[in-house]
Amino acid sequence: MPQHMLSLADWSSDELRDLVDLAIDVKANPDRYSTVCEGQTLAMIFQKPSLRTRVSFQTGIYQLGGQGIYLGPTDIQLHRGESIADTAQVLSRYVDGIMARVFAHSDVEELASFGSVPVINGLSDLLHPCQVLADLQTIKEKKGDLSGLKWAYVGDGNNMAHSILYGGVAMGMTVSIAHPKGYAPDAGVVSAAEAIAAKTGGRVELTESPIEGVTNADVVYTDVWASMGQEAEHKERLARFDGFMVDSTMMGHANPDAIFLHCLPAHRGEEVSAEVIDGPQSVVFDEAENRLHAQKALMIRLMGQTS
Repeated sequence: MPQHMLSLADWSSDELRDLVDLAIDVKANPDRYSTVCEGQTLAMIFQKPSLRTRVSFQTGIYQLGGQGIYLGPTDIQLHRGESIADTAQVLSRYVDGIMARVFAHSDVEELASFGSVPVINGLSDLLHPCQVLADLQTIKEKKGDLSGLKWAYVGDGNNMAHSILYGGVAMGMTVSIAHPKGYAPDAGVVSAAEAIAAKTGGRVELTESPIEGVTNADVVYTDVWASMGQEAEHKERLARFDGFMVDSTMMGHANPDAIFLHCLPAHRGEEVSAEVIDGPQSVVFDEAENRLHAQKALMIRLMGQTS
């Protein structure tokens, strides 16, 4: 088992299935795990603000018997005044794990390289593995066996698209990424996902047609069109992403029992219509809750006394 969670691609399909199954059991039997991380401390580094990531990790480590320490941009200054290497080595003397929500993916890689405790990628500009663990848990709860399902993502080829590619094909799913021209996912990530898919029976599909992407999908997913740090591009992106809003017409091309997911926060009327995200096919709040359970499972595996 890997020592860190930097990318879902670092974990085998069986290891990821184990995490998802553990998350489901943690959700059903929380008391069984209430002392697994007793006396453990998780340092939580935030270069970007967050609702779900902060609250779910801080609540999660507490429910496992440990504690979390929030370290915001004004508490420590990565790159400014102290190097990441020094920060990682100092924190490793104090805490039992580090979760970092950062801009550059290289920052979490450097924390893992120089630290001596498990490092969890709470989000980077390249990847968002913790969200997709929760997504996989949610899909399994709603759909049962993951293998053979079609997971359609509509929007920017961003960190969400990248982690959906890794997580989906690892489970033997077809992952279809529908993106506007010029907003395709990273070619290196696509190539790595295709290599995983070749071993699992999964499949990668890329298209510039959102209707083609969602046709016969079991899961439809979208994300905001301008992520944190891209605010200056918002107006341009609204124009470039015209026709990519997931509305009831688009959902009509998916399977009738398809579910809708969104990592949140959502902008109703932009990437998704209110009738979809607040409608009967939406499971976004179950998905948001599962951030807690999936991350508890991850901390149990990386930090727990029975890991």
